[in-house]
Amino acid sequence: MNKPRVLIVDDDAELADMVGELLVREGWEVRGVLTGGDGERALDDWRPDAVLLDVMLPDANGFDLCRRWRGAHEGLGLIMLTARGDPLDRVLGLEIGADDYLPKPFEPRELVARVRALLRRQAPGRADGSTQLRFDGLTIDLLKREVLAGSSAVPLTSVEYKLLLALARAAGQALGREALSEAVQSGSYRPLDRTVDVQVARLRRKLAEAAPGRDWIDTVRGEGYVFVAR
Repeated sequence: MNKPRVLIVDDDAELADMVGELLVREGWEVRGVLTGGDGERALDDWRPDAVLLDVMLPDANGFDLCRRWRGAHEGLGLIMLTARGDPLDRVLGLEIGADDYLPKPFEPRELVARVRALLRRQAPGRADGSTQLRFDGLTIDLLKREVLAGSSAVPLTSVEYKLLLALARAAGQALGREALSEAVQSGSYRPLDRTVDVQVARLRRKLAEAAPGRDWIDTVRGEGYVFVAR
């Protein structure tokens, strides 16, 4: 079985070496580069499963790279690393396609735990080996990170996709805001309850626009939201 590959894109060579050593101990293959340009080439040549991406690089903006790499490599796991801990930066990173966001300085064990959780989520399919979740009129492709309503692609942000995936995997079961927050980003950071509500509302609106007359997500008063496979 091939080892998971993790690419570190960070111009802090000392930090990158330290993180690389931690990840190698987990049994993963690790490669580190110092610039966005080298990261771009490594993505094409090495095909990593996950990337630890610094926001502030000497030749590029990490947010721009995140947006571009998410569009070009849909199955890629992306964790953003930054010395900027502003909550708005975290929200922006998640909105443009990052799977997780970790401010510096970070606890090494937390970083390893988040990478492990990301690689587990990136593993294709469920326990039965399926790479798609299929419902009447709706298909969630786990490899392509694509959602189809009928034959039309539904343009979801990374956050919206993860919310839908969490709900669909627990079809018929109400999920509270805490569980949905965990699905969006594991670790100590949690979106506010109203943020989850806003994201779910946007998700429902996009699904309704793609398939008028259908509503796959219901609100359960006092509990949260439930995916209903009608």
